[in-house]
Amino acid sequence: MSDIYRLATLEDAERVLHITYEAYVTIRELGLTWPAAHADLALIQDNITHNKCYVLEQDGLIVATVTLADPERVKELTAETGLPFIMWFAVDPNVQGTGAGSKLLNWVEQHIIRDEVGAPAVTLGTAEKHPWLLPMYERRGYESIRARDAGKGEGPMHLMRKVVHPERFEAYLQERKQAEQIQQTSSQGN
Repeated sequence: MSDIYRLATLEDAERVLHITYEAYVTIRELGLTWPAAHADLALIQDNITHNKCYVLEQDGLIVATVTLADPERVKELTAETGLPFIMWFAVDPNVQGTGAGSKLLNWVEQHIIRDEVGAPAVTLGTAEKHPWLLPMYERRGYESIRARDAGKGEGPMHLMRKVVHPERFEAYLQERKQAEQIQQTSSQGN
């Protein structure tokens, strides 16, 4: 089996839509209003055009997708951490359980987030209400760093983080601590 990791193109939009729609059945059944769960072709095309939508192709067929969000498009999620945010992770139900999704996430976490972007960690969001997403991400090394209930009947949504470069992460924590101390000092002086 040949695996190819690459950015999606607009020519891939219909296949990415199919995978996303089929993979997000449980999310729709739970009444979660995630854009990916209710995406149409235009929204998938917008995602491919304005974010970095990665796919895993096995033997010429796209079987999984995940998106690295443009930080400007998800400022409310990235402002707090300053870390990259991934979203719209979906695996074709016909290959779920084969490791295809893990392969794509590992590749994006290591080759894109750690090596290309140079970030110490990556973030994503998920719902506590979903029966298996939170535990799945925890098994993959993600930890919940914040949970908020927006009061829309969806329950708590978790912002999760995974360290992909421990040494850089230690430096990141030190920088954040110093920035907080500077901010506290300047607010006390006013």
